[in-house]
Amino acid sequence: MNVSAVLDRAASGGRITPEEALLLYTDAPLHALGQAADAVRRRRFQDNIATYIIDRNINYTNVCVTACKFCAFYRAPKHQEVWTHSVEEILRRCGEAVDLGATQIMLQGGHSPELGIEWYEKTFAAIKSSYPQLTLHSLGGSEVVHIARTSELDFATVIARLHEAGLDSFAGAGAEILVDRPRAAIAPLKEKGEVWLAVMETAHRLGVESTATFMMGTGETNAERIEHLRMIRDVQDRTGGFRSFIPWTYQPENNHLRGRTQATSLEYLRMIAVARLFFDNVKHLQGSWLTTGKDIGQLTLHFGADDLGSVMLEENVVSSAGAKHRSNRTELIELIRGAGRIPAQRDTLYKHLVVHRDPSEDPIDARVHSHYSSTAIQLLPVASGS
Repeated sequence: MNVSAVLDRAASGGRITPEEALLLYTDAPLHALGQAADAVRRRRFQDNIATYIIDRNINYTNVCVTACKFCAFYRAPKHQEVWTHSVEEILRRCGEAVDLGATQIMLQGGHSPELGIEWYEKTFAAIKSSYPQLTLHSLGGSEVVHIARTSELDFATVIARLHEAGLDSFAGAGAEILVDRPRAAIAPLKEKGEVWLAVMETAHRLGVESTATFMMGTGETNAERIEHLRMIRDVQDRTGGFRSFIPWTYQPENNHLRGRTQATSLEYLRMIAVARLFFDNVKHLQGSWLTTGKDIGQLTLHFGADDLGSVMLEENVVSSAGAKHRSNRTELIELIRGAGRIPAQRDTLYKHLVVHRDPSEDPIDARVHSHYSSTAIQLLPVASGS
């Protein structure tokens, strides 16, 4: 295979094979790879707009029986530090989010053996009743597997009941890496990648769309990274239900993997570019500033990304593992504009709510910034005499 020939075909919209994607990921010159991905992005989004969303990630419990090795957030049942938010507390946080302009709630948490489907139905119904304007883009394939097990139901029934209660779409939570070998190494108690995909395929066929994610840097090979993409693309060919692809990088603090392997910034940018070229059937591609930093987040907009994700009014899980990057709406707008793109606030369906064409009219609200819970970052005591 000739790298230049594959790049030219991919840049012009031709489908590339997994083998060709791996060749580009490992061998293509970085700038040529970025240019090809950007060409695809420009053809797909001719308005030159890049988007962001205001949402809140409400982590409803840290109780979890899955014990993933990369997770610093969970606590085993009966641990002295376990907690589960009441519905009233979840509603309070939803109210704060609405007050700050959020349009989306991502309700995510551990796999608690005490939470069956009735708890989720009650919680979703309460949110929708109190805040019907909020989109519930929540849970993921792994939560469906867990609820099915605790409530003795099949996947389709769980999905249908969650949707009826108020769930609008599934997040890509729990995907991590879908390939058997690395998935078993980092999450031996979690469902196999094929099962996660089967849940998403079932959801898509029931009219519940989702996103797809990828956590890079936990010891997977380059070929396994591309295989993860292949598995997602095959399902997308059948259902068309993945709205976007969102790769991010493993964070090494406070977990059992202890940072023995991580993805570099260049590996991440190459993955963004290859994803844009490989996913001819997934429209949106999100760059992560939360795990890679705002500078790399901005660069993803030159490597095929059309979205910078969320201001993220609250986030506890990835933060617990060491993601300390913060941002606010003003910064995300400036990052997008600094990349030569027109910033726009979007909703969950990627509909543009506000297009910021004139910098003099940019919104300014110091309250709309990313937030880390005190459970996520250990504060150092103030030294005496200081």
